[in-house]
Amino acid sequence: MTQVNAALRARLLHVLQPAYPVRTPRLNLRPFVASDTAAFNAIYTHPELVRHLACGRLDRAGVQALLACKAQRTGLTEPGQTLSLAMVLVDTGEVVGDASLGWVRAEHDVGELVIVLHPRHQGKGYAAEAGIAILRLGFEGLDLHQVFGVCATRDIASASLMEGLGMQPDPALREREQLERKWPDELVYSLLALDWRSRAKM
Repeated sequence: MTQVNAALRARLLHVLQPAYPVRTPRLNLRPFVASDTAAFNAIYTHPELVRHLACGRLDRAGVQALLACKAQRTGLTEPGQTLSLAMVLVDTGEVVGDASLGWVRAEHDVGELVIVLHPRHQGKGYAAEAGIAILRLGFEGLDLHQVFGVCATRDIASASLMEGLGMQPDPALREREQLERKWPDELVYSLLALDWRSRAKM
């Protein structure tokens, strides 16, 4: 076995099974459950959000199917999987968003960050709290080398969030990682583990 294959095999044995809830100052991140249906539907059918979502507009059955799928995404055991967590307000118990970490590719230790937040709760710093928690899971829990995020060019809020998290524009990443486009016009940002560790020391 070559050194490369040995390293890849060791990498594939690494998994992420967080202890829940994952806590931030004002949020608890935990797996989705069936009782989240009303809140999940309100998020994924909101007109202001739908125009920015890669999945586009979903009917009620589509939303239910998406929730059922996300409820099973409680850990990462192999590349190609996604961890999906409900963003729950500590004070009220309200589900206000969806924070995800996709394990895209093992060879390059790459992950994808996705934050979806109900517009009524935007501008309060919740997305940043969840984003930091997801980046920590990726870099410190799964030992990723790089985490990226993608948004439509018109989605100024998501671009600002990624910049605020320290992510840098990285248009070459799509070709480098052979990623399919989600939108005709999109922005790609990324953050390296080295930069994450440097920021954590500040």
